[in-house]
Amino acid sequence: MEKFFKFKENGTTLSREVIAGLTTFFAMAYIIVVNPTLLSESGMEWGAVFLATIIASIIGTLIMGLVANVPYAQAPGMGLNAFFVYTVCFGLGFTWQQALSMVFICGLINILITVTKLRKFIIKSIPRSLQNAIGGGIGIFIAYLGLLNVGIINFGSGVPALSTLNQPAFWLFLIGLVLTIVLLVCNVKGAILIGIIVTTLLGIPMGVTVTSDTVSFSEACAALPTTFGAIFTSAGLPSLFTDAAKLPLVLVTIFSFSISDTFDTIGTFIGTGRRAGIFSDEDEKAMETNSGFKSKMDRALFADATATSIGAIFGTSNTTTFVESAAGIGAGGRTGFTSVIVAVCFALSAFLATFVSAVPFAATAPALIVVGIMMMSSFKEIKWDDFNEAVPAFFAGVFMAFCYSISYGIAAGFIFYCITKVCKKQIKEIHPIIWVVSFLFILNFILLAII
Repeated sequence: MEKFFKFKENGTTLSREVIAGLTTFFAMAYIIVVNPTLLSESGMEWGAVFLATIIASIIGTLIMGLVANVPYAQAPGMGLNAFFVYTVCFGLGFTWQQALSMVFICGLINILITVTKLRKFIIKSIPRSLQNAIGGGIGIFIAYLGLLNVGIINFGSGVPALSTLNQPAFWLFLIGLVLTIVLLVCNVKGAILIGIIVTTLLGIPMGVTVTSDTVSFSEACAALPTTFGAIFTSAGLPSLFTDAAKLPLVLVTIFSFSISDTFDTIGTFIGTGRRAGIFSDEDEKAMETNSGFKSKMDRALFADATATSIGAIFGTSNTTTFVESAAGIGAGGRTGFTSVIVAVCFALSAFLATFVSAVPFAATAPALIVVGIMMMSSFKEIKWDDFNEAVPAFFAGVFMAFCYSISYGIAAGFIFYCITKVCKKQIKEIHPIIWVVSFLFILNFILLAII
């Protein structure tokens, strides 16, 4: 095991990787119940999506761990699943079979741009200041995600406000947050995981830690055939191209799926991997090669690309690298064994979903917040007193939290980077890929406004 995962070389241990894997899993376990609940609104069977979510997560995470040897977990992404249901199915009138087919094609496109090294070239073209901004921005994003998940921030009056602390879940969250911070300050090993477990247990007498109604494993298996391979039926891929009048809309939707999926992943890798040393300078040099997958980043991008199409075949929306992987990385995860532990936990959850779903947001939100605090250290590398560098860094780092999207934050950063360089008459410093990507983001915004 040491020879395969190279624990010593990556500055970690077996026990630390196990703790990191458990931390990541509990931080993202909500997707097991939330994803089928959301996608079932489009007409898909809850049990089928439940099992498809778990299978896609297991396969994608195992590929990430065993092929790329990096501590990232994959699962159907939040935001992309909402786009699937509310925009593609409800707003544009596509069936869930057609939406799954578009996700499948999106996965194939991502595989193509990964194999041709286009995604690698995009990453290499991003200026160091923007990379640091993305890293810090991911920190703000996941901290904000934790606050929203637990409901401590509400929008009831039309503006963001602190919720009245009149619910047990809020008090449990505050207890968990203080506990986790104290454990980290005291350098207790496994502090984040201990915080999640203790907070979950404290939630039992408070009535916050409760089990959810789920289907049994046998019921989920019986429902899976309704979604598995649905994209290959007459209601799936063939139906996308029968109406020539709808073809432009189909292509625009696939483009929107692809650009969001691609830059969510790029942002997560840059934001978490560079700071933790997972994607090191040596790895960056290995990326200079033009043949094969010789770097961790190459293999990680390939693992992420394949997961989307695999998930679509089983019956779920875009499977992507979860930003909550940062929780495990914050707990010390540095190799693919962290991912293997996450995959094992997902496999067990197929039989123990009732208990896994009992872990409340109040227990996982503190973990996301403290990891967000750690990641914001990337901001120190930015020259904030230089307005020309500060403007694109601000939009790349902060906008992703404001608009609840990693890819939109990157888009804003790229666009304002081009604007500032043009104003300073430093056009030659703008990499051609940044120009192209900025144009594609602007085109995406225009097309989404039109449809």
